[in-house]
Amino acid sequence: MSAGDRAPAAELGLLDATMIGMGAMIGAGIFVLTGLAADIAGPAAILVFMFNGVVTAFTGLSYAELAASIPKSGGGYAFVRETFDDLPSFLMGWMLWFAYMIAGGLYALGFAPNFLELLHVYGLTAAPGEVGAVAVPVVPVSIPASVGLALAAVGLLVTVNAVSTAASGSAETLFTAVKVAILVVFVAFGFLSAGGGGETSFTFQQFDPLFPEGTSAFSILPAMGLTFIAFEGYDLITTVTEEVENPRENIPRAIFYSLGATVVVYALVVVVAIGTLGAEGLAAAGEAGIAEAATSFMPTGLPIIRNGGALIVFGAVFSTLTALNAVVIASSRVAFSMGREGQLLPRIGRIHHRYGTPFLAILLSAVVMLGSVVLPTESAGNVSSLFFLLSFVVVNAAVIKLRRERPDMRRPYEMPYYPIPAVLGIALNLLLTGVLVVYLVRTDPLALALSVGWILAGALAYYALRARGEGSTPERRGASDAEPSGADAPTDTSNAEGGVD
Repeated sequence: MSAGDRAPAAELGLLDATMIGMGAMIGAGIFVLTGLAADIAGPAAILVFMFNGVVTAFTGLSYAELAASIPKSGGGYAFVRETFDDLPSFLMGWMLWFAYMIAGGLYALGFAPNFLELLHVYGLTAAPGEVGAVAVPVVPVSIPASVGLALAAVGLLVTVNAVSTAASGSAETLFTAVKVAILVVFVAFGFLSAGGGGETSFTFQQFDPLFPEGTSAFSILPAMGLTFIAFEGYDLITTVTEEVENPRENIPRAIFYSLGATVVVYALVVVVAIGTLGAEGLAAAGEAGIAEAATSFMPTGLPIIRNGGALIVFGAVFSTLTALNAVVIASSRVAFSMGREGQLLPRIGRIHHRYGTPFLAILLSAVVMLGSVVLPTESAGNVSSLFFLLSFVVVNAAVIKLRRERPDMRRPYEMPYYPIPAVLGIALNLLLTGVLVVYLVRTDPLALALSVGWILAGALAYYALRARGEGSTPERRGASDAEPSGADAPTDTSNAEGGVD
């Protein structure tokens, strides 16, 4: 590692890493995307999330092997940078960076209406649709309250992340634990309602027929592509590899623990939501589907909580905040890694001399994230899903390439039945990418235009940086066989060299 390229301190344990992954995966998606999946696939929405779990499991095995072999922050970008040439690795990092920043806008947009609804439940504001615009201090303009709250949420979490890695990791662990507990309560009351005889008592008859009339099993493919963003959390864990203690062992464990727990939680929540409201009712309720189901079968008149719907809205606020916090962490670490590798301006890849965080990378990510809150929610989700799918194809290819070129590389974890999981990961992610692109051509040209525009902007930035002599290609191959300097070796965070004031 050259002078000025210092690494962050390893302050996160196995629990923190697992919760960062779960925080992203059990985020806004479980509230927003379940209704969307039910609208497309009917009761087969349960298969949508379970099959997405299977698809991501193949890629998760590749991530586990690469993370144990290349314990460097940056997620999939770090692995591809180690394996492929300069331009492909730049484009990989460029796509991942944007996917996380846009996902941040999506989660901020999901937070705002839920927070307004929570305030409304306790009589503090009018209903979300009746809250007026908020005047901006100093300048004579007003913005919708939801946009103002989304901006405030991004600003708050960016500040927390900018000043302390440990604080942001602890906040993620706390928030994720709270929302998982709320979803467990939701699932428990849903199953207990079975046999109650009420209109929304749980019954498996809501799953018959499994597929909507006139459709086939293939109807779940578009829904799988659209909801794939819900399972990107294992990449997020690897973006903070150098901030995790003993990453060669803890990162693969955190990937498996978070992925397994998330698939179980999604399956149970979707089963209860469809089994009580029915697929049509869930689709019609949209973002409020889970809350509407909870209101129908959970007790009312509870102290403080009042009713099930309020509890779920409270959980939605926590879920969107944890997801937002997780992508603030991830987006900044991808940018930090690209700067440290000489693929963005070197200042982006430096640690703040006082806070020990990638300060400038966090601020740059926040700018795009703040701008993305003006996008339609569905377009933001589509762009993120598309870039994550493309990125996962490249990561699976990286496992195969690295095995062929460096068979003697130290691999503390090796995927079973190699190369079958990696090949299946490539094939299935390509299939979902193709289905999603066809769907976007018909329904969401804005998402396609944004995706193409960001890639073209990346190509321009790549050649512009190299024309200025800013880009560099440090000798990397073989370096990862040594222990990571930032995670397992002492880190001198007091050295101001390379810091950002």
